[in-house]
Amino acid sequence: MEENKLDLAALKKIGMIQQKQKELFAMRLRAVGGDLTVKQLAKIAEVAEKYGSGFVHLSTRQGVEIHNVHHSNLEKARNELDTVDIKMGACGPRVRIVVACPGDSTCRWGIIDTKTIAKELDAKYFREDTPHKFKLAVTGCPHNCAKATENDIGVMGAILPRWSGATCTDCGLCVNICPTKAIEKCPGSAGKNEYLLLQDKCINCSICTASCPANSWVIEKKGHNLFIGGTMGKIPRFGTILKKLLNKNELDILVEKSLRYYQKDGRKKERFGHMIDRIGIEKVKGDLLDGI
Repeated sequence: MEENKLDLAALKKIGMIQQKQKELFAMRLRAVGGDLTVKQLAKIAEVAEKYGSGFVHLSTRQGVEIHNVHHSNLEKARNELDTVDIKMGACGPRVRIVVACPGDSTCRWGIIDTKTIAKELDAKYFREDTPHKFKLAVTGCPHNCAKATENDIGVMGAILPRWSGATCTDCGLCVNICPTKAIEKCPGSAGKNEYLLLQDKCINCSICTASCPANSWVIEKKGHNLFIGGTMGKIPRFGTILKKLLNKNELDILVEKSLRYYQKDGRKKERFGHMIDRIGIEKVKGDLLDGI
């Protein structure tokens, strides 16, 4: 295929991005939550050696890219990757690959099943057209390893802890390790100290419940904190908390409403967060939370 006959927009949509060297392309692969099998990794290495320049690039959003692929080899490389079920990624004004941390499957602090949520979001929204690029991240807890606050939609595992005094040994560890000083020791009845949770300071992490040696801090409620409008780039903006401790059904509804809101009211090349600032956060939150 001649270069001047290439449909660059169509190629970009599926993650085949023209490099500064006009005849060469970067192939962006679809790795949901950063997961690939060893068989897939072997095939990526083989394709990179055969059609690229023998190396791969790991992006900041858990993506894998094969650079320096000549346009005449794009379809052959794509077909070989497809033999191990590796699909192409996305670029341009559309929903991108969903990133995720390991979550509760292996992480001590993980609160939610991040990989299942990431796969569900990817299956539902991947490559949908949007006014500008649209990125989603799922992180297992407020350690925020998957940077939920830096994405257009950020899902964060969250708990509401509760102190159970029956087993407490008054060691005070919880006061010392709480990252936001949301736990206070105060005098209680019968000469025993009590521990008070300051909910306005609590960030819904699991440090107290996971670390208490007497299991005195327990999980009262488990859910998802939802952030909207995060972006880095030229005009950075941290995500705004939309609602805390959502159940899965509420989360699904609000993610859907948020994306549709952006598709309807966002301007061309305007990121979701900048649209929120233009319209006004209180107006956006009111519209999205209506009926929730």
